[in-house]
Amino acid sequence: MQLNIKNETSPLKAIVLGQPGSIGNVPTLDRVFDAKSYESVSKGIYPTEEAIYKEMSAFEKVLLKYNVQVFRPWTLENCNQVFARDVGFVIDDKIINSNIIPDREDEKEAYEVIYDQISYNKIFNLPEKAHVEGGDVVLYNEIVFVGLYTKPDYSQLKTARTNSYAFNFLKEICPEKTFIPLELRKHDTNPRQCVLHLDCAFMPINDNKAIIYKDGFTNLSDYQLLVDLFGKDNLFEITQEEMYLMNANVFSISPSIVVSEQRFDRLNRHLENNWGMTVERVPYFEISKMGGLLRCSTFPLVREN
Repeated sequence: MQLNIKNETSPLKAIVLGQPGSIGNVPTLDRVFDAKSYESVSKGIYPTEEAIYKEMSAFEKVLLKYNVQVFRPWTLENCNQVFARDVGFVIDDKIINSNIIPDREDEKEAYEVIYDQISYNKIFNLPEKAHVEGGDVVLYNEIVFVGLYTKPDYSQLKTARTNSYAFNFLKEICPEKTFIPLELRKHDTNPRQCVLHLDCAFMPINDNKAIIYKDGFTNLSDYQLLVDLFGKDNLFEITQEEMYLMNANVFSISPSIVVSEQRFDRLNRHLENNWGMTVERVPYFEISKMGGLLRCSTFPLVREN
């Protein structure tokens, strides 16, 4: 397989979609790793395997509708494998294995069926102290945006997933790219005060437009950098409640086609009426209760240039 991912929006050809089967029991509070899951377990509204399967099947049906080749990891017993984006990601023709949180390390073995089709010299493993997950890596052609958390309490926060060491290591792997760090707000138990990954606060939506959540960034200068790059008129600003519902975490099949949650009324109308896009609406509300949405469920492998 010839990997090729340069941005978030070029026509999609091949992808890994997470696996909804055998997710195991509802986790206890001490075994959740993000603020949204913490809330869901606390309130007794954590999604059922049946609901997850139904929503992921709807997403897969849309991908197949546009002739995308869909791979799935093997199903591991009692293991939540919905969020494929955390396990790895592609930059250009290189696949980078994430150093995910230790409790989820077993998920990696289920991707052997995909990795067997990729040249070994295109697969990169990170040093142990380089922490990064795919949700924090957003590609924009020659620019790679990386969501970071660099404060001293990094090691105490379950929601701090990507560090400066990984940022610098990625720069070494891809020296031809311009890497831009963006500092994110974190909180382990309040999902309205936490941006788990960059793709929950910022997402390019076609060639020159993006969704953005201003208060997701620790530094106003990071937000302003994105405004200067895209232009104010080319940004759709979401509210705190829309961030909480994960409006930024949509997924583009092409520059003109985006998959979005069916309840995102304001966003979906804007994409269609103001930006002239085709919006494929799918149910993904139950999955959002686990701290991720559509982009989080995907691991794109090939897009057209």
